[in-house]
Formats: sequence, structure tokens, C-alpha cells
Amino acid sequence: MVFTKADSALLTQGQPFFIPDFTSRCDHEAELVVRISRLGRSIPVRFACRYYDAVTVGVDFTARDLQQQLRAGGLPWDLCKGFDGSAVVGQFVPLTELGRDIQDLHFSLHRNGTAVQTGHTAQMLYSVDELVSFISRYFTLKTGDLIFTGTPAGVGPVSIDDHIDGYLEERHLLSFNVK
Repeated sequence: MVFTKADSALLTQGQPFFIPDFTSRCDHEAELVVRISRLGRSIPVRFACRYYDAVTVGVDFTARDLQQQLRAGGLPWDLCKGFDGSAVVGQFVPLTELGRDIQDLHFSLHRNGTAVQTGHTAQMLYSVDELVSFISRYFTLKTGDLIFTGTPAGVGPVSIDDHIDGYLEERHLLSFNVK
């Protein structure tokens, strides 16, 4: 499943996330986010690692009730996945600072101090390089583009006054409030 988000979906620097008034259930989906560092199209898997330079933890918010309505009607998910503020990203860490393979990273999401999602990139359905290669067959990847790589188990709703934190390994990269 591939979908795009407008630049108005991006939420950075600890800005609060506002639950939209058109949904009664807005779910968090923690994901590893990869930052594209150079222009590329139809990138072979073996060269994909040359096209990204940093990673972080992000949250892909989904208006779940709206998604169910759209799915039932056979409609695209743009409204439930791409609304303003639905793509929250933490501070990026250059791959050179990680000292480990991108397919050997732990990440987690905490809601109100409790871990609700934990993932490991080795358990992803597709490797980061496979995702970059696949997506670049259909979309030209540009410097600064972000790829959210998929979410582990533990997706769940957020509520007003929740506090969300994201971690990559031991690094605290993401922190924001839900309003």
C-alpha cells in the first residue's frame, strides 16, 4: 500500500497535533521515517542506500472511522491519511551517527509514558532499500522527500491531552501533545 501526503500534512518540531473534527477515532501509527538525500527515479535495490541519509521516528495518523467508510465505498484514502498535521516527524539522525545497519534498528512510541508500539526494522515486510526502489518506479524521489516505512502492532487511538514520545534505539527524537 502506497499513498502520498501533501506538505500540509507534515508536523515537526514538537508542534501539537490537533484531532480533526471530522473523525471520532484518530489512530497513531508509529513508523521509521527515511529522508531522501538525492534525486532518483527507477532506483535498483542494490543502489537504494545511496538515496537516503537520515532516519527518525514518525507518526502516521489515520482517521479510522473515515477510513472504514472510504474503504467500504472503494475510494482512495487521501482524506483519512493525508489531512493537515497527519504526518508527525521527530528529529532526524544521520545514518553515519547510528553506527548500525538500517535493517537493525529498534523504535518505539510511548503514549503518556507507556510504550504502546515497539518495532524492529528487521521485521519489516519490505526492507528500506526495497521500499525506496519500488516507490521510485512510480514517483521521482526528490531531496527532502520522506518515506514512512510501515507500522508495527499496537496501533491505537489518541485522545485530547495525550502526550506522545518516539524513540529510535535509545534516542528520544519525538515529543508532542495531542489537542
